[in-house]
Amino acid sequence: MNIHKPGSFGPAAAAPAKAKKQGQEKKSDKPEKMSRKDYEKEMHKLQVELCFLQDRVRETGARVIIVCEGRDTAGKGGLIKRLTERVSPRTFRVVALSAPTERERSKLYLQRYIEHFPAAGEVVIFDRSWYNRAGVERVMGYASKKEIEGFLENAPRFETWLVNQGIVLIKLWLEVGKKEQDRRFKQRIEDPLRQWKLSPMDLKSYSRWYDYSRARDAMLEATDHDAAPWYVLRSDDKKRARLNGIKHILSLIPYKRIKRDKIKLPQRSNKDRYNDELDLKKVKLAKEVY
Repeated sequence: MNIHKPGSFGPAAAAPAKAKKQGQEKKSDKPEKMSRKDYEKEMHKLQVELCFLQDRVRETGARVIIVCEGRDTAGKGGLIKRLTERVSPRTFRVVALSAPTERERSKLYLQRYIEHFPAAGEVVIFDRSWYNRAGVERVMGYASKKEIEGFLENAPRFETWLVNQGIVLIKLWLEVGKKEQDRRFKQRIEDPLRQWKLSPMDLKSYSRWYDYSRARDAMLEATDHDAAPWYVLRSDDKKRARLNGIKHILSLIPYKRIKRDKIKLPQRSNKDRYNDELDLKKVKLAKEVY
């Protein structure tokens, strides 16, 4: 197995260890906490690059699939939000499928995912993907041993075929630690703005940490291949994980800034001009509370 780990990009580089008062060096692999200001500055740069990438994808008709996998609370949603908040939803589409219906269960397993694959000039981001079979379906007993073994054997063949058809396929595994997952689950329990993220399935999954670890190990071992390798993104630090994730994605998709003519607004025509201000007595106004 040859699992690729995105390196440290820019602000994610570890800070040098500081010496103690006694002259001893403090040994720690954990970088200093990134300030909100530094984070926003770097994020702006990367999102500008995503806009350039978007132009290139549209112009060339490229088809891109980004698979985001990881345990609950690993930070998939936060990464995807930053990937998409400054680009067009017509170009960057997010696919987050719910549990399959009875009809969908009767289809070929991969069929419900293929239906969402990109056309020319599109980037599709899967918030969980066909790898559900190797993860939650395995751990929670929703798939048989035979189905899981068949999936692990055939997934690399399927993905190799996708790449051979010209699709750019990027697979990210967001790796969160046990202590950090505990902290994030407690946040979801206590914060009304995050409680919607908690589901009965999340609570069941929480108690099966090592089952998920074994499922992760088996998945990475069987489905990391040259055509579509897995890239592991450490995500205990949310800010750095988002920056590193976007930087890494940008490094894997060939693009360059497209030169455009300077845009000049045309003059508005005054033909058929009239007083077009709304008569506020004839319309219903939204209440101005703020």
